[in-house]
Amino acid sequence: MPFNVGENVGAYRIIGQLGQGGMATVFKAYHASLDRYVALKVLHPAFGEDPAFEARFRREARVVAKLEHPNIVPIYDYAEHEKRPYLVMKFIEGDTLKARLDQGPLTSEEIIKIVDALGSALAYAHKRDVLHRDIKPSNVLVAADGQVYLADFGLARIAQLGESTLSGDMIIGTPQYISPEQAMGVKDLDERTDVYSFGVMLYEMVVGKVPFNADTPFSIIHDHIYSPLPLPHKVNPDVPEQVERVLLKALAKNRLDRYENVDQMVSAFREAWDQPIVPTQVAVATRTAARQAVQAAEEAGVSAAATKVEAQPIATATQPKPASSSDIQAVTKKRSPWVWVGLGLTILCCFTALAIRNRALVPLVKNLRATDSAPTALPASLPQRGENVPPAREDGLPPEVLAAQDIARSNPQDLGAQFDLALTYWVSDMPDETYATLARIIELVGPENAPFYIGAGDKFLNMQAWPPAALMYFQAVKFHAAKGKVPPELLTVFHEAVYKSADRPDALPVLPVDEIAKVDEPISLLFRSRSAFYVKDVDRAYRQLDELKKTKPNMHEASLLEAEFNSMDGKPERARILLDALISDRSVPEWIRIFAEQIMKRLP
Repeated sequence: MPFNVGENVGAYRIIGQLGQGGMATVFKAYHASLDRYVALKVLHPAFGEDPAFEARFRREARVVAKLEHPNIVPIYDYAEHEKRPYLVMKFIEGDTLKARLDQGPLTSEEIIKIVDALGSALAYAHKRDVLHRDIKPSNVLVAADGQVYLADFGLARIAQLGESTLSGDMIIGTPQYISPEQAMGVKDLDERTDVYSFGVMLYEMVVGKVPFNADTPFSIIHDHIYSPLPLPHKVNPDVPEQVERVLLKALAKNRLDRYENVDQMVSAFREAWDQPIVPTQVAVATRTAARQAVQAAEEAGVSAAATKVEAQPIATATQPKPASSSDIQAVTKKRSPWVWVGLGLTILCCFTALAIRNRALVPLVKNLRATDSAPTALPASLPQRGENVPPAREDGLPPEVLAAQDIARSNPQDLGAQFDLALTYWVSDMPDETYATLARIIELVGPENAPFYIGAGDKFLNMQAWPPAALMYFQAVKFHAAKGKVPPELLTVFHEAVYKSADRPDALPVLPVDEIAKVDEPISLLFRSRSAFYVKDVDRAYRQLDELKKTKPNMHEASLLEAEFNSMDGKPERARILLDALISDRSVPEWIRIFAEQIMKRLP
């Protein structure tokens, strides 16, 4: 295998691996002719499978290599070794801002220094029409001498959306720091996307935590697009109003409402931060304490940032480490249906490069859907079963699928890796592979872990992936039905997923309709009726609708289905009566009222 420790790669001798992400691996190397250490950032093998990538890699590497700024990690060289393209970058002795934040809060002086350095670096790059696209603390390096660097302009530029089919199928960015427009796959990005990501990082430094965080990248992405920004002073009462205003403007959902450029944002922040009432950020060490810590380190002969780091791999949500129970966090709120996929659908293709790197799925649901008993905990790992390892890599698959397969095969006991593979298959328009992977997951998880299935259903529901959402929810419905009572919240989302699955041709062979009928006969009849209508078997559709109405009179879903049939069958007045009743009835589930309003708008 190439890039092994001790071997020579061109003029560079590999000393050791520094980090690894889903798109790149970073090595420390020694350049003998210049007698210096360098960092080699080696792209994932999947990039080499795109025949057009090599030429594009070289062209874009030349562009970013021209970025010469004291706060940007310089690129020395670029080449290819055994079909693995790599960048040669300056090796920085120091620490990442992420590692620094993990050690404790920043001082006021540290915050200003970082803001000034990054603002200067970004403004310089933007004037040369280069966006970063992946601003985050792990891409900010603080050298042992105190110099602040912004890393990974190279890969962010090279793997940006554009000509390459590779880059066209992914999006560059890390979920906690990604801008809404970048998340939605907007192609005409401008410097305000970096303003947003920089603003998220500034929020984290000042408030003490990122504004949006959840168990999976998909949930975080949804919040960036749709959820209101948590007001800084609500999270940390010490954040003053003038600083909060800067953060609110920098993190506006609509880019037209943000600062036009980084210089404006930095200037506004400095003005707000320098006002007398501004405290240090949440739990920030006092200036005296910071100086004492530095003095103590100097007296001990230890550098305050002696750890050797490199330009961190791009687009990694976390630094690679084994998943542990401490990594598991609960989802604190229910995600609304994922219109981000419906909005652009591009995000589904674009975001898989991020999703495959989320190593630990934490399947929870809003308030746990009010179950009767304490939930069964999500298993931290899966039993070792060779037959459940995902299939080997196949030629012609998108690189994000290949990477997800690699991760899943390398971590057969990691439930998060297996579920991420299913998600990646789905967003890559590979439904058969999605269902096969979910079948393996169901076998591994077993019938008892209803919270897992609810959480998994939520993820698919949020993506508007109705058949897999219905399949996951049904596992939880079966569990609760056997206990004697299905929580009404679970029943609502299950019915929504089944209803909206029925117009998809791939749903009928996947959903166990006969088995569903044993625990919820009305919804199985509804599915059969709507499915028949959409395959043009109208007579059968109406017969089964009549049977449904006899089986469960006054079922809201049945009224919705009848209105849908009438709206498409030349009976707008009858449809309008049914829809008016549903829309005006506050007891009707929200998804039904929304669906009814959509049908109403289409009526003549």
